[in-house]
Amino acid sequence: MACLLEAPLRISVLSEVTATSRHYVDRLFDPDPQKVLQGVIDMKNAVIGNNKQKANLIVLGAVPRLLYLLQQGSSSPELRTECAVVLGSLAMGTENNIKSLVDCHIIPALLQGLLCPDLIFIEACLRCLRTVFISPVTPVQLLYTTPEHQTVLFNHGAIQNIAPLLISPSYKVRMQALKCFSVLAYENTQVSMTLVNVLVDGELLSQVFVRMMQRDQPIEMQLTAAKCLTYMCRAGAIRTDDSCVVLKTLPCLVRMCSKERLLEERVEGAETLAYLMEPDVELQRIASTTDHLVAMLADYFKYPSSVSAITDIKRLDHDLKHAHELRQAAFKLYASLGSNDEDIRKKITETENMMDRIVSGLSESSIKVRLAAVRCLHSLSRSVQQLRTSFHDHAVWKPLMKLLQNAPDEVLVMASSTLCNLLLEFSPSKEPILESGVIELLCSLTQSDSPALRVNGIWALMNMAFQADQKVKVEIVRSLGTEQLFRLLSDPDSNVLMKTLGLLRNLLSTRPHIDQIMSSHGKQIMQAVTLILEGEHSIEVKEQTLCILANIADGNTAKDLIMTNDDMLQKIKYYMGHSNVKLQLAATFCISNLIWNEEDGSQERQDKLREMGFVDILHKLTQASDPNLSDRAKTAMQQYLA
Repeated sequence: MACLLEAPLRISVLSEVTATSRHYVDRLFDPDPQKVLQGVIDMKNAVIGNNKQKANLIVLGAVPRLLYLLQQGSSSPELRTECAVVLGSLAMGTENNIKSLVDCHIIPALLQGLLCPDLIFIEACLRCLRTVFISPVTPVQLLYTTPEHQTVLFNHGAIQNIAPLLISPSYKVRMQALKCFSVLAYENTQVSMTLVNVLVDGELLSQVFVRMMQRDQPIEMQLTAAKCLTYMCRAGAIRTDDSCVVLKTLPCLVRMCSKERLLEERVEGAETLAYLMEPDVELQRIASTTDHLVAMLADYFKYPSSVSAITDIKRLDHDLKHAHELRQAAFKLYASLGSNDEDIRKKITETENMMDRIVSGLSESSIKVRLAAVRCLHSLSRSVQQLRTSFHDHAVWKPLMKLLQNAPDEVLVMASSTLCNLLLEFSPSKEPILESGVIELLCSLTQSDSPALRVNGIWALMNMAFQADQKVKVEIVRSLGTEQLFRLLSDPDSNVLMKTLGLLRNLLSTRPHIDQIMSSHGKQIMQAVTLILEGEHSIEVKEQTLCILANIADGNTAKDLIMTNDDMLQKIKYYMGHSNVKLQLAATFCISNLIWNEEDGSQERQDKLREMGFVDILHKLTQASDPNLSDRAKTAMQQYLA
């Protein structure tokens, strides 16, 4: 009998709990604001330590209503704060609770709440956000600094409201305001351009940042102020030759790289400095001669000094983590320093064991260090001298080729960019790389979904084909395949198209090679040329295509493919009369090659082209204002007179 009575009793208890929960939710919709506030306070007291009550309230729809009340401007500050507190309490329940809160878009609502002037409400929002983000089920990217979040803060008056806090008597408040500006300005032109004109107590914001970088200020403040000015400079709001950059920000960041600074400060200083001067050669030159920076960075590779002596596993992990971060930062800064200036590159490679360190970095366990090392290598590979000396002496191509096997795309892009430089004609590494079977690898890159990898794959093949022997060219065409070659010629990315045309131009050089390739693939190549010349392409693309046509016209048998194609001859005539001189010059080169006297069948070709009106066009071009064009037309005309 007892068993029969137990079930109804359990049902009645559950019904009572649900009814109570429903009552709490219903009170949130009361037309009397005071009763709504009391209802939220009662709900707060009811959910403390009661996970079942929390789950019931979420299921019954309490969260959307609480968020609505929290975001209403008509809600009293006390009501908004109590709503944030209840949401924070709900977030302290199970992981399912957190998922439900995130699905209701709690994070944007709480972030918006941070713009409110009420500090008690802000604190309640921050506590709730902290609880939500501590949970492993919350996607971290929801809080990333994205342009969208920067714009939301900007549009809601964040700059005007935060700026006065930079002169707060509280150091903690000043620092948080400074950090906020560094986040807002990062890669954001709109924000940075606004910051330049902001006044704080009658002083320009940039000058406030300069004062915060003075040596008597805490290091944290100096470094964060330097980051603000760095981001404003990179966003184009401050000129790179402005005194606040050259005389204040850059020296401050160099100071952060010294041995006296903490490891974290040295890492942050080096990475920020690398970012500041990345696009500006003058800043790179100034930095390279400031406080012996190039030699100073060598110390980044000497930590920890005795890993083998460390027996504490936690300490070992900690030290190895810092060692990776230091090496990564040093490689990044070396890459930035050496990206343009030949003398700086020489100074870097002559730094103690530098090339050995880079080579070791390419096989580091940390993917970030490998990426930074290959960035550094890529920067140095822009030097003809280094390609011929340091790169050759250290057989850099071997670890680079190893790095290209199964690497993530980010590493692959930088490694393949470096490989492009190692395959240049004057690089001693070109021959051993060719012998290592690199062609198949490069051809596979051209099939990547990433435009950057397609560009690098075809670029490297283009460099490889330059003045190559016939065997290499045939192997490139065979490995790439005509289908893929012509797919690349219709690639939506203009860089891919340009490099593919460059490859084709290099393949179609020297007469035997031109004739051999055109005998096998002439029909498809002529079709591709036709499509490009008829399509909506840039002047550069069409110029390169006409240069390919001029190369074909230089072949012994290949030129017949043009001479027997009246449609193509009409296109050449059209471009000889084009308004762009580059296109006129390339088209005239093509005709010049077709009518050259010393070659078999020249008379017949000359006669046909005369009948089509080419002589009249050439005669007109001899009077062209561009000296190169008039000279080329005169040279062609002489073939008729000889």
